[in-house]
Amino acid sequence: MNLTHHRHRNRRRTTGAVLAGTLALLLAATGCSSKAGGGNGGGAAADGVRTGPGVDARTIKLGALTDLTGPYATLGKSLVQAQQMWADETNAKGGICDRTVEIVVKDHGYDVQKAVTAYADISPDVVALPQVIGSPVVAALLDDIERDRMLTFPQAWAASLLGKDAVQVLGTTYDVDMIAAVDFLTRDKGLKKGDTIGHVYFEGDYGANALEGSTWAARKAGLKVTGQKIQATDTDLSAQVSALHKEGVKAVLISAGPAQTASLVGVAASRGLRVPVVSSAPGFAPQLMKTPAAPALAAMLHIVSAAPAVSSDLPGVQRMVASYQKKYPDSPVDSGVLSGYNAAQLIGADLKKACEAGGLTREDVVKAHRSQKNADTGLGTAQNFSDIDRPASTETYVLRPDAKAVGGVVNAEDAHTAPGVEDYLATR
Repeated sequence: MNLTHHRHRNRRRTTGAVLAGTLALLLAATGCSSKAGGGNGGGAAADGVRTGPGVDARTIKLGALTDLTGPYATLGKSLVQAQQMWADETNAKGGICDRTVEIVVKDHGYDVQKAVTAYADISPDVVALPQVIGSPVVAALLDDIERDRMLTFPQAWAASLLGKDAVQVLGTTYDVDMIAAVDFLTRDKGLKKGDTIGHVYFEGDYGANALEGSTWAARKAGLKVTGQKIQATDTDLSAQVSALHKEGVKAVLISAGPAQTASLVGVAASRGLRVPVVSSAPGFAPQLMKTPAAPALAAMLHIVSAAPAVSSDLPGVQRMVASYQKKYPDSPVDSGVLSGYNAAQLIGADLKKACEAGGLTREDVVKAHRSQKNADTGLGTAQNFSDIDRPASTETYVLRPDAKAVGGVVNAEDAHTAPGVEDYLATR
C-alpha cells in the first residue's frame, strides 16, 4: 500500500504510516498466506491457526438447525442432547485445538421458511453444521451451504444430496437401504419371482429415492412393485392397505414417518394382510412399542438402517448409551441419540485434522473431512468421505422391534452390502 502521495497534512501522513504498519503486522501474523480465512474472511489466531467464521482464539462454534416443535421433535431433542453430551465430554478433555466447543441450536419446527431464516441468523457465527433435520430443509439450503463452504451433516439420506462438496450424507442413502430390504425379503421371507411388493412412501426426495432403490432391486429379482404415494399429514393408511390387499402383495415396504408405519402395520394386521413389512430408518421410533400397534409391529416389521440398534453390543454404543442415560435419565435412548453422537464425533475428528494441518476456516474443515477414507467412531460401520458422488457407506443393518430392548429395537442382521448395490451405484 503506497500512501506517500498523501502529503497534504502531517496527520494524513501519520495515519498512512499507522495503516501500513498495521497491514504489515497482519501479513506477518497470517504468514502472508493468500488462503488466510479462505473465502469467508478471517485471519490467524495467536497460535498461528487460520481462523474464519465460527472460530476465534478461544472458541469453536457449531450449529444445529433442528426440529424441537414439529413432526420430528422427538428426534430433534435426541440429536441436540447427544451432541451437547459430546461437546461437554470434549470440553472436559481440553476441547479441540485448545478451544472450547459450543453448539448453537435453532429450532425450525420442520418449516422450510423458518429454517431459511434460522440459517441466515446462524451462518455468520458457526464453522460447520453437525445437524440439519429434514430433506426439504436441506434442499432449500443447498445453494447457501455450498456458497458458504459450510460442512453440513443432514439428518436426511436422499441420494439427491450427494455430489456437494460441503454436504455429507452419513452412512447409506434411502435407495441403498431399500435394495437391502428387497434382498432381505427374497432371502429371509420367501418372496420369489412373480410376487408383488407394495411400497408406501412420502412424497418428495425421501420417498422418491427409496422407491428408486426398491424398483431397481425388484426388477432384478423378477418382482413387481406397486407404489402408494402419501403425504406427511396422512396418518390413517386404511385406504392404502385396502389397495395393497386387492393387489395381493406378499410384502410391504414403507418409507415414511413412525405414525404412518404404526397405522400401516396395525391396519394390515387387523384386516388379515399379515405380510412382512420393512421400513426405512426414519419410519420407526421406540415410542411405537408403547402403542396398541406394538404386537403387530413385533410380529411383522423389520427396519433397514445404516446404524446399528442402540441395544447393540458394540462397546462404543454401550459406552454412549450408559453416558446418555446418566446425563439424561428421563429421555428415551433412540436412534437419534446414536445418529447425533456419531455425527458430532465425526465433525470432531474433522476439526482435529484441520487444526493439525494449520487451519480452522470452513474450507480447511471441508478439506479435512473429504480426506477421511476410513472414518470409524466405533458406533457402526467405517465410512469413506473422499468421493462426493457415492454414499459414505453401502452397508445396511436389518433391525427388528423389541419392546424390552433399549431403543425398542435389536439387530436382526449385522451390517452388510446387499448383492447388487455396487451394480446399482454404477448405473446412477
